[in-house]
Amino acid sequence: MLIYLDGKLVPRSEATVSVFDHGFLYGDGVFEGIRVYEGNVFRLPEHVDRLYESARTIGLHIPMERAEMIEAVRGTVAANEKTDAYVRVVVSRGPGDLGIDPTKCRKATVVIIVDSISIYPREVYDYGLELVTSSVRRIPAESLDPRVKSLNYLNNILARLEATNAGCVEAIMLNHQGLVAECTGDNIFIVKHGRLETPALTQGALAGITRQVVIEIAHAVGVPWRETELALHDVYNADECFLTGTAAEIVPVVTVDGRTIADGRPGPLTRLIVAEFRRVRVVDRACARYAGEELVAERT
Repeated sequence: MLIYLDGKLVPRSEATVSVFDHGFLYGDGVFEGIRVYEGNVFRLPEHVDRLYESARTIGLHIPMERAEMIEAVRGTVAANEKTDAYVRVVVSRGPGDLGIDPTKCRKATVVIIVDSISIYPREVYDYGLELVTSSVRRIPAESLDPRVKSLNYLNNILARLEATNAGCVEAIMLNHQGLVAECTGDNIFIVKHGRLETPALTQGALAGITRQVVIEIAHAVGVPWRETELALHDVYNADECFLTGTAAEIVPVVTVDGRTIADGRPGPLTRLIVAEFRRVRVVDRACARYAGEELVAERT
């Protein structure tokens, strides 16, 4: 495995960062998780845009242009010779001292890892997932904008521990008003009377890339959708429920807090969204290949 570390590709055993790095000391940084399907880095520009927006919000300067970051990701994927993979891009504040003053960190650390990932067992995608609701509340937007994908995931980790202790692999997180925000690592959708509904970003949800793809699919196939406020009551009484995330993709949910969703099986609209998502991946790959051929033609 070759890892991109501050402009160089190094073996995993040599991919080390300083113990004084503020990413290690304080979770001070941002990251992205990105999928590779059959050699195509899926929605790479969108992920890079979100990375740079997160960094700007926390006042973190990434020491390379967006185009350089895109090429670095593609180059790291190619160097590892993986056609189907998961990419983790991490930008930390960089080495400083033991104080929290970010101005003591002279240059950000940039790491790109290409590996495999499996969030849920295969049978979950066929038969559905069981969820519980965590007592750990999502950090309010007044404290940290949920659109920032930061390295500090302790809030989510504590909620995931509750899920594990309850015998589940994922948990719903509520905001401080008691409304549904998202899950520990995924966005959440429900279906009610043929309409897709998902918590608005103002409710504490991350602006997920896969979440956005699902919204685009809904537009394309003529399925009504809306961002709204969702209470647990709405989830318990949904006709269908599913989760979305880069690593998880689209996962049907059949039970929440012991309440069976509808008939306890993945619903027809969920299955349609899954099928369309797979089609979008193929189209995205074809478009990326065409764009690459166009670029080669221009250069020659």
